[in-house]
Amino acid sequence: MTAELLLALARCNVAAAVAILAVLALREPLRHWLGAGRAYSVWLIVPLAVAGSLTPPALVSGAGGAVETTNDRLLAWLAVAGHARGLICLWLAGALAVAATTVWRHRRFSAAVRAGRAGPAAVGIIQPRLVMPADFAARFTDEERRLVRAHERAHMDRLDARYNAAAALATCVCWFNPLLHLAVRAMRLDQELACDAAVLERFPHARRLYGETLLRTHHAAVSPILGCQWGSRGAHPLEARIRNLGRAPPSQARLDLGLTILLASWACAFGAAWAAQPPIRLPETPTGPQIILVELSQPTAADAKRDAAVFRLVVATRTPALTAVTTAGLRSLPASPPAGL
Repeated sequence: MTAELLLALARCNVAAAVAILAVLALREPLRHWLGAGRAYSVWLIVPLAVAGSLTPPALVSGAGGAVETTNDRLLAWLAVAGHARGLICLWLAGALAVAATTVWRHRRFSAAVRAGRAGPAAVGIIQPRLVMPADFAARFTDEERRLVRAHERAHMDRLDARYNAAAALATCVCWFNPLLHLAVRAMRLDQELACDAAVLERFPHARRLYGETLLRTHHAAVSPILGCQWGSRGAHPLEARIRNLGRAPPSQARLDLGLTILLASWACAFGAAWAAQPPIRLPETPTGPQIILVELSQPTAADAKRDAAVFRLVVATRTPALTAVTTAGLRSLPASPPAGL
């Protein structure tokens, strides 16, 4: 059981790594042609690929291939005493360390919220809410405050805090996968860009004011690991957000095309990950028809006048159907079983 768990963990991480590399290569072109909202939605490829790798595989017959051979070798290696146990202990130690760091960061942010030093941010997994700093009214004008609130409400409408919590859980479970940590950072940037685009769709004439508000925002000392913060930490995320403000929104035709591309990519990611896992091989069935003796019925009072005993036989073929031989067709059989049966 432990060996199968480790192999499943390895399969889902390989599928996630391939999906992450594909998204990292496509996110910038998709953002340019289809808009930030569609580019953010393409990240759903990663969990779908993981789900496909964990779905029960197909049942096939015939000899196994290279994938099955590799899988069997890994199972044999993990079956050696100590190998699987050592890997499980190492995985648990890393997962607990990352989980402890996540809890510490969350408690640090909660303390900053109580002190009025955190935000603007959208937090809350079960009940999303807005968090504003103590000097929010003094720092921003009325128009700026309206834009900031619209941005955070866009996060709340999209349930982004829950997605960030799921991403944090994934980094705890798959802490050893560096591509996953890189993907979480890129996904959160695309999340901010998608909310920026949603706000500018509501306020198309506020692009300059929106950009100025971003530029003079004082970044909080701590950021919510399970929530969404208004200001992006670091120069590169801020530069990407400012640059994206100058792009014209995509047309409705491009949005419809983007939805078609997304649906196709989601289906392909799930199907490819499912098809890549080793199938379950069915046992070989014997070739040619066989006659199997099932039961020899003893003569009864009703059969006393007959000279031969009646055998009940079943003719087994390669197909699942079984052809029963009737008693009437066996009246000519001898009373004793033939030699060799």
